[in-house]
Amino acid sequence: MAFPGTGKIWMNGTLVDWKDANVHIATHVIHYGSGVFEGARCYATPKGSACFRLDAHMRRLQHSAKIYRMEYPLDLAGWTNAVLETIRANEMKACYIRPILYRGYDSLGVNPLSCPVDAAILLWEWGAYLGKEALEQGTDVKISSWARMAPNTLPAMAKSSANYANSALIKMEALADGYAEGIALDVSGNISEGSGQNIFIVRDGIVYTPPLGSSILGGITRDSVMILARDLGYTVSESVIPREALYIADEVFFVGTAAEVTPVRSVDKLQVGTGTRGPVTTALQQAFFDVISGEVPDTHGWLTYVYADEAPLRAARVAAGAKG
Repeated sequence: MAFPGTGKIWMNGTLVDWKDANVHIATHVIHYGSGVFEGARCYATPKGSACFRLDAHMRRLQHSAKIYRMEYPLDLAGWTNAVLETIRANEMKACYIRPILYRGYDSLGVNPLSCPVDAAILLWEWGAYLGKEALEQGTDVKISSWARMAPNTLPAMAKSSANYANSALIKMEALADGYAEGIALDVSGNISEGSGQNIFIVRDGIVYTPPLGSSILGGITRDSVMILARDLGYTVSESVIPREALYIADEVFFVGTAAEVTPVRSVDKLQVGTGTRGPVTTALQQAFFDVISGEVPDTHGWLTYVYADEAPLRAARVAAGAKG
């Protein structure tokens, strides 16, 4: 991933040049991690550029901010419009979307309440998070020595900057040990999640994923995959999952805005299933990519089109092409 270095960033309602989107070194978030953020995607589809579940992402941003007592004068519609405005200003067809709320510059100390709550939205192009080949061949992971936060320490349901210090430790350890990713356990030693992904396992045709009580972030892609799995007729169980279940699973896969749906082929050098992308993972991956690419009807209302005049125009062109 490389940042563009050009284009516009939305900061507190104003579009500024990328190079001018700066904060003071005494900004509270730099010293204490006092920020919450989101990660969403806009995809180029045959009907035009479309954001995937943008409303759900913006609601989660608001919920994260509420947990951290961060008030900002934008409602759900305001956040949605700000994201769409930023995409249009940058004339992007597909991009990763990063809205962030953070404690700004006023005073330094653990108490953040005197610091203003500032906001920004930035965009960049981002392909497959774990590599395009991983979507087909799978990825090799390890159980991390770093656990997820215990209940009542940091709120796992908030997508906060502070939580991702833990994620960075998990990721760096995995890379140092020769793996692409790490899986963290919760305080009880049960499966939690990856450094930035939720996790699913498949056993005897049943799809399992850890519950919110296992110190996971309530992922929007996770929720989408559970819905799609049920649409396809699979039984889905949110269950506490012991570590060793990873070793005897038929299939394991990651999901997330960045990771999308990525199979896991080995855990701690133990092959998962046949060591290839399994049939359930394949079916769910196909169903997910069909939705985000606009290849199937959006029956769940998950796509928000960016350019108002683009969808009907492209639909007409597609229809004309089909007739031709």
